[in-house]
Amino acid sequence: MKLVVVSAGLSVPSSTRLLADRLAKATAARVPAEVEVVELRDLAVEIAHNFTNGFPGRALGAAIGAVTEADGLIVVTPVFSASYSGLFKSFFDVLEQGALAGKPVLIAATGGSARHSLVLEHALRPLFAHLRAVVVPTGVYAASEDWGAEGLAERIERAAGELAGLMTGLMTGLSAAGPARDARSASAVEASAEVSAVAQAVDPAEGPVRRPRETVAQSASAGRGARTDGFQVVPFEQQLAALRTR
Repeated sequence: MKLVVVSAGLSVPSSTRLLADRLAKATAARVPAEVEVVELRDLAVEIAHNFTNGFPGRALGAAIGAVTEADGLIVVTPVFSASYSGLFKSFFDVLEQGALAGKPVLIAATGGSARHSLVLEHALRPLFAHLRAVVVPTGVYAASEDWGAEGLAERIERAAGELAGLMTGLMTGLSAAGPARDARSASAVEASAEVSAVAQAVDPAEGPVRRPRETVAQSASAGRGARTDGFQVVPFEQQLAALRTR
């Protein structure tokens, strides 16, 4: 499995990157996953060029590919003007439509004041709902005073557990889909054989055909028709079904 972390921090060192790393570590402790970090600071120029020429550069293309192929995402942005940063939004604007559809996403943000904590609900969650991602219930906001204080570690662990659960459930669902598809295919083949057998007992020009018992016994659908004196009368509904397949 692959876990991709998108960090929109601008400074070095960055509290945004620190929160991203802690979330990634907590998630990877619960589900076996390869972790890859995408630093948007390093892609700022290529993101701007992508808007003007319509083509991603090599580094941006690699980042887009990583996000698109990820089994789970952790996205973290600093708060600018009571919302996500322009760099953060610009990166997700250049993704292809539907690239995040059904993908588990953990949203997080950092800011200088606890008063910006609702950015998770009024900005980040609606954004990823619009992108049709599956956003975990717990978002993590870290203000300056939260570092080293009670509560942040618990929120990180709870959110990481929710993301790991979604990622595990996604892989389980994909694994179960294989046998289900095989079963559906077998049923389809069996149904096709039955229709073909019925078609052999139907003449489109003559309607129901009375055939000898020996011929009827060779039909895969012999048990479905009514028998009279060693002959089989094919119901009209089965005749129509056979004709539609031709």
